[in-house]
Amino acid sequence: MLVKLCHGLLRVSTRVLYLEDDALFGETLVDLLEDEGYEVTHFLNGQDALDATFEGRFDLYLLDINVPLIDGISLLNDLRNADDMTPAIFLTSHKDKKMLEKSFLSGADDYIKKPFDNDELLWRLKAVLKRTQKDEPEVVGRLKNDTLHKTISFDNVTLELSKKEYDFLLLLMRHVNEAVPKELILDELWSASSGGSDGAIRVYVNRLKSLLPEVNIENIRGIGYKLVC
Repeated sequence: MLVKLCHGLLRVSTRVLYLEDDALFGETLVDLLEDEGYEVTHFLNGQDALDATFEGRFDLYLLDINVPLIDGISLLNDLRNADDMTPAIFLTSHKDKKMLEKSFLSGADDYIKKPFDNDELLWRLKAVLKRTQKDEPEVVGRLKNDTLHKTISFDNVTLELSKKEYDFLLLLMRHVNEAVPKELILDELWSASSGGSDGAIRVYVNRLKSLLPEVNIENIRGIGYKLVC
């Protein structure tokens, strides 16, 4: 789901469907994941979780196995048979090899045994997402960065940008509502031998402002520049 920043501008977050029938344990894990920036929807039974996959899109499934109505393995089998290839991790107290085999045969990307170390869980989530996610666009309001083709569009119209203009605008997008120091801009856009300067930065800022009159790029005196939303 897209998370509102301000004035209608948006940033992409990672959406997790979490299936766990132990409410207290589930709440603890939800707090952990949300502290890491994940957007988590927690379900106590497999039927509600399955229904939710028809109503919205998720980036990751985190599934217990022994849950009411539809168990986690049957749920994932149903999703895979419906061509839903969303990455999935089983988080379960089962330790026998037969259950491990059934989990991977159902289409799981990983299998984590309870009890687990919180850091290890977070590392495994990040690894699965990095391995399975496609290059999806980064979105900041009406600006969209196509990470695959390295282009930025405004209202779905691709901007004609030089490489430095693209790099500069992307840097501002990734630090939206934060002052980006001139030193960082120079480091990112120019090598030590290529003659970057405050004047060169101003040239690119003016160019971006002329291309994007509806986008607010502020000069933060003595510090740098900020894309404001």
